[in-house]
Amino acid sequence: MELRVAHLYPDVMNIYGDRGNVIALRYRCEARDIRFHLGQVNIGNPFNPAEFDLVLIGGGQDREQRRIAGDLVGRGPAIREAIGHGLPALAVCGGFQLFGHRYVDHDGSIIPGIGVFDLETRHPGPVADRCIGDVVLETELGEVVGFENHGGRTYLALDQAPFGRVRRGFGNNAVDGFEGARHNNAIGTYLHGSLLPKNPRLADELILAALRRRYGPEVDLAPLDDTPERAANQNAAAIAIRRSRRATG
Repeated sequence: MELRVAHLYPDVMNIYGDRGNVIALRYRCEARDIRFHLGQVNIGNPFNPAEFDLVLIGGGQDREQRRIAGDLVGRGPAIREAIGHGLPALAVCGGFQLFGHRYVDHDGSIIPGIGVFDLETRHPGPVADRCIGDVVLETELGEVVGFENHGGRTYLALDQAPFGRVRRGFGNNAVDGFEGARHNNAIGTYLHGSLLPKNPRLADELILAALRRRYGPEVDLAPLDDTPERAANQNAAAIAIRRSRRATG
């Protein structure tokens, strides 16, 4: 089997180590003798989502988001259609915001998104505190850990499912307790860190969804020794809980 991954705008949207998500996916595929093909899609490059099994996009500052927004919007209909038919995707931070409808910047200017998720992000203003720190989530896949650093506040539509609920950290907007969003096999989240190396179950969920979509529902993944990954996950969760207690103590 082969996993074909499209990495959108890796030269621009790669803040806080998001490229580590690609490294984790490659490692977990090659450890199982699954061929790994990476296609890097930068501004102006040809891109047909139907030729890939999984789409990744990382985070970036507002400047980088403006830089890619026009190009991404042009690809929006094809990406939405593919995700509607089950294409898995992982959109992190700035990429997550642009997979919503729009991002309203601190000065009121609008950066358009592509509407994969039914949500909007608004910046509360230049004097507002950023949402920064370690995060622990409860998700359908169990506990997920990571690190968030974002100024925008994201608000989900009533029928938009979150990726998880916040146990520690701020989440989408520091108010409603939600983090990220999920639609079919697409996940949006604010979690950096990189996310997938510390969350092997999530990495395998994306790989499995991608392979089953291409090769059929009988596909399964051989287990791996995830001792280092589990240790990293537990350590990140412990740090988040410890820092949270200090902040509230």
